Amino acid sequence: MPYATSFDAVEIYYEVRGSRGIPLILLAGQANTHHWWDVACPDFEGARRVVVLDWRGTGRSAAPDDDSYSTRGLATDVLAVMDHLGIDRADVYGTSMGGRVAQWLAVDHPSRVRALVLGCTSPGGTHSVERSAEVRRALSQPDADAAQRAMAELMYTPAYLARHPGPHHTLGDPTMSNHARRQHLRASARHDAWDVLPSIIAPTLVVHGSDDRFNPTANAELLAGRIPGARMHLIPQARHAYFEEFRSTASPLVLEFLDQARLGQFSRR
Repeated sequence: MPYATSFDAVEIYYEVRGSRGIPLILLAGQANTHHWWDVACPDFEGARRVVVLDWRGTGRSAAPDDDSYSTRGLATDVLAVMDHLGIDRADVYGTSMGGRVAQWLAVDHPSRVRALVLGCTSPGGTHSVERSAEVRRALSQPDADAAQRAMAELMYTPAYLARHPGPHHTLGDPTMSNHARRQHLRASARHDAWDVLPSIIAPTLVVHGSDDRFNPTANAELLAGRIPGARMHLIPQARHAYFEEFRSTASPLVLEFLDQARLGQFSRR
C-alpha cells in the first residue's frame, strides 16, 4: 500500500488519482479519511494528478497514541506525502479542518504551494466566528443517532438528503479510536493562524456555502479579508458539504481559478 513517513515516523496513507497536469492535493475535514472526496474527486482527475490522504489517526494511516495532532503538524504530514511522491509544488484545496491545515502549509512552506483554495474553513482563534450554542447542543446530544442526523443536516440540504440517504463519507471515520477523535477535535479547536495569514503569497480562493451553520459563513469573509488579494465565492443555499452537494458549481469554479493562477491571470486586489 502507498505510505509516506512523516517527520516523526508516522505512516501516512495516500492515493494518487489521475496522471497528468499540475498536482492537486485535496485535504479532508476533521476526523475524516480521503473518502471525504469520493464524490467530487472525479471532477478533478481528468485534468490533474490528484492526491488524497488519510489524516493521522484515521483510515489506513497510523494513529499515534500521543498529543502529536495539530493543524500545523498535520501540514507536515502533507509535506511528507509531497516529498515521498517527488512533488516540489502543488495546488492545495483544503476544506473544513483541511482548510486550516492548508493555511499552515501555505504559511510555513510558501514555495511548495502554487495556488490555494480554502473551503468551508476559518482562521481560528478569537477572531473566528464560532457555531451557535444550538448547533453545539445538537451535535453533543447523548442519542448518537440523533447527533449523526444533526451532523448530516448541517452538511447537506433536506432535498439532497431525501435523494441521497447515505451513507455519507463526510460524517466522520467510524474506525477512529476515541483518543484520535479527541485529538482531531483538539487540533481543529486550537487552530489560530490569524496573525500569519497576511504572509500567504499563493493566489487564494475562499469558497463557502451561504447557509453553512457548522462553520459559519462569516468566516469566509474574515479569511478573504486577511489573505492578501484573496477572492471569495459564496455558493447560494449550500451548507458545509458544498463541494459534494453543489459540485456542479464548486468544482468548475475551483478548476477555473486554478487555471487562471497557472496562466498568471490572477490579479490581487
